[in-house]
Amino acid sequence: MTQTPTAHTPAQGQAKAHFTVPAQHPMVTVLGSGDSLLRVIETAFPAADIHVRGNEISAVGDAAEVALIQRLFDEMMLVLRTGQPMTEDAVERSIAMLRASENGEGDGKETPAEVLTQNILSSRGRTIRPKTLNQKRYVDAIDKHTIVFGIGPAGTGKTYLAMAKAVQALQSKQVNRIILTRPAVEAGERLGFLPGTLYEKIDPYLRPLYDALHDMLDPDSIPRLMAAGTIEVAPLAYMRGRTLNDAFIILDEAQNTSPEQMKMFLTRLGFESKIVITGDVTQVDLPDGTKSGLRQVQDILDGVDDVHFSRLSSQDVVRHKLVGRIVDAYEKYDSSHGTQNGSHKGQGRNRSAHKGK
Repeated sequence: MTQTPTAHTPAQGQAKAHFTVPAQHPMVTVLGSGDSLLRVIETAFPAADIHVRGNEISAVGDAAEVALIQRLFDEMMLVLRTGQPMTEDAVERSIAMLRASENGEGDGKETPAEVLTQNILSSRGRTIRPKTLNQKRYVDAIDKHTIVFGIGPAGTGKTYLAMAKAVQALQSKQVNRIILTRPAVEAGERLGFLPGTLYEKIDPYLRPLYDALHDMLDPDSIPRLMAAGTIEVAPLAYMRGRTLNDAFIILDEAQNTSPEQMKMFLTRLGFESKIVITGDVTQVDLPDGTKSGLRQVQDILDGVDDVHFSRLSSQDVVRHKLVGRIVDAYEKYDSSHGTQNGSHKGQGRNRSAHKGK
């Protein structure tokens, strides 16, 4: 693929790029069904003039924008060569990564193709991979460090990717068991007031972890693995007094731990084990006056060797696009009103949840 000056008399700073799509790649894989991928590109580069004829693609416009378009098609070709299809979401994320790199906002050498083709786990006909640069760095940090914190808003894949790495570690015999845990705290609810046995009260808090397991393993094998102790799903209180060796341990919803619980959990680390702690510090459901252990631990363990903090943002949300906009809207509101989660700082969520009800 080469970039050349436009054949006609271009405006100053304009250029033309010409791309030839290799014959082994049908144009529908590059342009998308009904040209859906092409429309994403045209929307992202409205000032550029993009034309397609046969397997030839040309782009005319501002030199910097045309250069980005050329890089985008190069990255798309690299992804397609691996046999992985391009999607509208993948194209949008590739453009975002390339723009960040062009604007000097990127702080690494990872390319969109490197991010989008990194396979973590293949199960039941689907492959789990990072979808953003920060997700890739989070996954890489889990490989490199003993304790990793994944901190970010809802929908950024913090827990899902950690669980995929846990299953990968178990299948490759890097660990002998997986331990998944959560504090049994939710907004406005206390276990004692819920109906049912202790197991029935706790089970709904752990259900998201079971759901993720069912995505990654044969559902029929999960009861057997749990009965053998190879996989354990339990509330955080069950970790007290234990030393966890040869295990991949995940603490989810860690923003709802107290400082004492966080210390207790971290000191469960045994030999040949790995810990991943995930949470969203903007969604703390602890009672009034109780500090979040996840907020505090960032100051306590900052700079400690073999402990890594991965921070994800609304740009890493992989749910519906509206989720990222909602996260940004809340951050903007809190910043302008001096609030936290829409409430004045120091006003407890549980107290406000019960008022007037």
